[in-house]
Amino acid sequence: MKQTIFVSNRLAITVGRSPEGFTFTPSVGGLATGLSSVSTGGRSPLWVGWSGIAEDDLTPPEVETIHGTLEREYSAVAVPISAEELDLYYSGFCNDTIWPLFHYFPTYTEYRNETWEAYRRINQRFFDVLSKEMEDDAIVWVHDYQLMLLPELIKERFPESQVGFFLHIPFPSFEVFRLLPSRELILEGLLGADLIGFHTYDYARHFLSSVRRLMGFDNSMGIVRTDKRAVKVDVFPMGIDWDRFAGAGDLPRVKEVRALLDQQYSGQQLVLSVDRLDYSKGIPARIRAFGKLLERYPELLERVTLLIIVSPSRESVPRYMDLKREVDELVSDINGRLSTLGWTPIHYQYQTASFEELSAIYRRADVLLVTPLRDGMNLIAKEYLVARTDEQGVLVLSETAGAARELSEAILVNPSDLDGIADAMKDALDQPREEQQRNMVAIRKRLKRFTVQYWAQDFLETLQGVRAIQALHRAQALDAKAEERILERLGNADSILLLLDYDGTLVPFRSRPEKARPDQDLQDLLAELTELPGVRVVLSSGRDRANLQEWFPLESLAIGAGHGAWIREPGREWHAAPIQTHDWKETIRPIIESTVDRTPGSALEEKDFSLAWHYRNCEPELANVRLPELRDALITLTGNLELSVLDGNRVLEIKPTNIHKGRVVLHFLEKQQWDLVLAIGDDATDEYMFHALPDERGVSIKVGAGVTDAQYSITGIKNVHGLLRKFAAVRSARAPSHRQGDTPGV
Repeated sequence: MKQTIFVSNRLAITVGRSPEGFTFTPSVGGLATGLSSVSTGGRSPLWVGWSGIAEDDLTPPEVETIHGTLEREYSAVAVPISAEELDLYYSGFCNDTIWPLFHYFPTYTEYRNETWEAYRRINQRFFDVLSKEMEDDAIVWVHDYQLMLLPELIKERFPESQVGFFLHIPFPSFEVFRLLPSRELILEGLLGADLIGFHTYDYARHFLSSVRRLMGFDNSMGIVRTDKRAVKVDVFPMGIDWDRFAGAGDLPRVKEVRALLDQQYSGQQLVLSVDRLDYSKGIPARIRAFGKLLERYPELLERVTLLIIVSPSRESVPRYMDLKREVDELVSDINGRLSTLGWTPIHYQYQTASFEELSAIYRRADVLLVTPLRDGMNLIAKEYLVARTDEQGVLVLSETAGAARELSEAILVNPSDLDGIADAMKDALDQPREEQQRNMVAIRKRLKRFTVQYWAQDFLETLQGVRAIQALHRAQALDAKAEERILERLGNADSILLLLDYDGTLVPFRSRPEKARPDQDLQDLLAELTELPGVRVVLSSGRDRANLQEWFPLESLAIGAGHGAWIREPGREWHAAPIQTHDWKETIRPIIESTVDRTPGSALEEKDFSLAWHYRNCEPELANVRLPELRDALITLTGNLELSVLDGNRVLEIKPTNIHKGRVVLHFLEKQQWDLVLAIGDDATDEYMFHALPDERGVSIKVGAGVTDAQYSITGIKNVHGLLRKFAAVRSARAPSHRQGDTPGV
C-alpha cells in the first residue's frame, strides 16, 4: 500500500507545557477528524507540520523529547520554526498578506519582501523535513494557504508522487489576486499539485481565471493543461463530524449546561452568534443589525436576547485591538440604551467556549446568526444544524460564506445590509415551527451524507483518479532513462532527420507573433546542429516564409513554412505546395474580421495559404465566447471547400486540408532512407508531424502536457534546448563518416 502523508501548518497534535513536562493533546477539529477516518489500507498515515511551540524556546533535550514522542506515539513529524520565523512567516505573510487579500480586504494587506522571503524559506523547510520521510510514489495531501509553494517543491523532486492541495479559505477574483506581487510564484506552487480542491465553485472559477490570465494555461472541464502536466481543479465542500455533534446531547455536561440555559433564558427567544475575533467575520455589523431589530420592532424588547461569543485572536495586533474595542463599545451602547431592570439585550462573552458548552447553546438557540463579510466555508453554521436533533431553529446566513452554496434553506442575507439582516432576524424569530422542521429535515439529510469523513475520502479518491486523466493528457515523461535511450540512438544512427517546431518549442509565445524573434543563443544552437555529421535539421513552423527567411538566413538549415505550404531545402529556393486558388479567403476573411472587430486584443494574420485568428491578448472570458462561435461558423462554411479549421496555442487557423506539417516530414522522407527521425513540437498542428513519422525509426516528443500521439513529453522550452545541446555533444563525439552536405539524396 502506498504511503499517505498529510501536511498542514499545525499538526493534529497540540503540544503544550505543564509543570510535569510536555502535554500531547490530539485535535478534535474538523480536519483532524476527517483525515483520521481516511482508509489507507492498514498503513498508518504520516502527518507533517509545526508542533505549536517555537523551537528557539526549547533546549536540545526538549526538542528531542517532543520530536521523539510525536514520531513514536502519533506518527507525526514536527517542522522546526523559531519565534522570529513565526512572526515573519505566519503573522507576517500568511496573516498580514494572504488572509486579508483572499478575504477581499486589500486595504488591510501588507506587502513586505522580508515576510515573503520568510514564507518561501518555511515552505522549503517543510519540504526538507517531508522529503526525508517520503517515498517516491507517496500520496501527499497539502493543506491551506500557509503552504501554497509546497506542491511544486514536492512534484519537482518526486515526480511519481500524487500530490493534492486543498485551500480552506476563499480564493479571490482575478482583480484582487493580481494585486499580490508574488502572484505567479504562488500559482506555480499550487500547480505542482495533481488535484487542487476548493470549497465552492466560485473559488475554483476565480483560480482558473487567474491561472489563465497570469500563466496562460487554458482549462477544459476543470483540467488545466500546464507545460508540465494536466492538473485537475475541483470542488469539495467540507462537512463536519455528524456523529459527534448529533450525539452530543446525551453528554452529562451538555445536559447540565442546557438546564442552566433554559433557566437563564426562560421565556426568551435566543439569537446566537459565535465567531473568532476577525475583521472578516462582520461582528460589528451584526451587533448594529441587532440594535436595529430592537429599535424597529419594539415588541421584541424583553423577549429576545443576543448571545454573542467571541474567541480571542491576535490580541496584540493593533487592528484586532481596535476591532475588540469597537465590539465592546457597540455592546455597551446597545445595552446602555435598551436594557431594563430584568433584561439585558446582549450577553457578550469574550472567551472560547468548550465543545460541550457550544453543543448545549446550539440546542437552546432559536436563531443562529452567521454573517461574515467573507468566509471560506463556515462550519459553525453546519454544527448548529446538526446539533438541532429536534429539527427546530433557523439559520440566518451571509450569502458570502461558502456554506451558503449548500444551505439554500437558510435565510440568506447581504452582510453589509444592516436593515436586511434585521428583517431576516425578525423573519427567523417568526418562522412557524412546521416550516422550521421542513427546512431542517432537508438540510440535515444533506449534511448527514456529506460529512467531513466523506469530504476527505472523496478528495483522496479523486486524487487517485487524476492519474488516469493525466495519462490521456500526456505521453510518457522524458525522464533520465528515456532521455538516455534516445541519446544513445541519436549517437549510433548514421543519418538523422531532426524536425523542430518553432513557437512554443524553441521560443516562448509572445504577445504579438512578430515579436518572437530568435536570440543569438538559439541561432548558435541551430547552427551547431546543422553542422553535425549525418544530420539534417528542419525548422517546421506555422509562420509565414517571410519571417522565417529573415530570421534564419542560415543556408544549411531546411525550413518548412506555413504548416508545410512552403519548403526550403538548404541552399535552394522556396517551392510551394500544389495549390492554385485562394478564392476561399474572400469568403472567410470578412468573418474573421468581424470577430476581430468584436473582440478587442485579437488580430487577423494572413499568410500565403492560410488565415489565422490570434486571441492571445484578449480577455480570456471574451475569447472563450468568441472562439466556439467563430469555429462553428468556419466549420459550417468550409465543409465543402477542402479546408481545415485547426486549433493552435491561442490561435485558430484556416488552411487547405492538404497543407500541414506532415507534408514537410513526407517531403524529406522521400529524399532519403533516414536511420532515425526525431520530431519535437508543442501543439495540435504538430500532431500531423508526429503522425507522419515512420513507425520504427521515428521518435516524437511533445513539449508540455496535453492529448497527444507523441511517444514522449518534455517540460518546457529550457529542457528542449538542454536536450538538443546533449544531442549535439553526443553527435560531435561520434567519428564522422560523412558531413551533412555530403548526405546522399539530399
